[in-house]
Amino acid sequence: MSRGLNRDEIKLIAMGTMLLNHIATVFMEPGTFLYELFVDIGYFTAITMCYFLVEGWRYTHSRKRYALRLLLFALLSQIPFSLAMAEGGRLQDSNLNMMFTLFFCFLLICALRQIPNPSLGRCVALLLTICTVFCDWALFAAVFTWLFVWADGSEERKRSAYAWAVGMFGFFTLLSGLGRYTPVGLLCYALGAAAGVGLSAYCILYLYNGKRAQKGRKVFQWFFYLFYPLHLLLLGVLRFTL
Repeated sequence: MSRGLNRDEIKLIAMGTMLLNHIATVFMEPGTFLYELFVDIGYFTAITMCYFLVEGWRYTHSRKRYALRLLLFALLSQIPFSLAMAEGGRLQDSNLNMMFTLFFCFLLICALRQIPNPSLGRCVALLLTICTVFCDWALFAAVFTWLFVWADGSEERKRSAYAWAVGMFGFFTLLSGLGRYTPVGLLCYALGAAAGVGLSAYCILYLYNGKRAQKGRKVFQWFFYLFYPLHLLLLGVLRFTL
């Protein structure tokens, strides 16, 4: 099978699936077919970004600047995130946005790979995992990051990491739906959620060629950072306007 997608192309797909997820969250009625479809497709994004975060840690010229960029855009994104995710006309202030999650996950990678004492590194990484409880994609993104750090450099482990991620996400989605669906509906609910994570597995394991775009790398880099707060701001403004 031809591996025809580079990193930036997969990230563009991830931006599109995230947009669908957020459109559903902001504007659509939960429980409808289109809502569930858009939300499930959107689950492609978080795990894909965790994969590229682990890969980016290895290739970046400056880990300090990488971490500071994540923190800066996390701060810039919080008000747009709160606007977009407002409930009942009140600003959502209980969760931090996904850029904060990625920031903690990046520090988690640093702890696992740079602290000389492995036991201490794992303890620090566990504390950073707990920090994500207050963020979007609480705990799940951190666990995905742990799996990809463990798998980095091994195709076999990478497949195992994705298998664990798909199974875990599907299982916990199944648990969250208990009492809300019939047995058949519950199974469809869990499989639909796992499908978004499975789509990420398919793209990374079978379509990703391990390369970046040949042209416009800086443009792509800043586009990915800016897209997150700008699309949330637009959705938030539309939500309060309409």
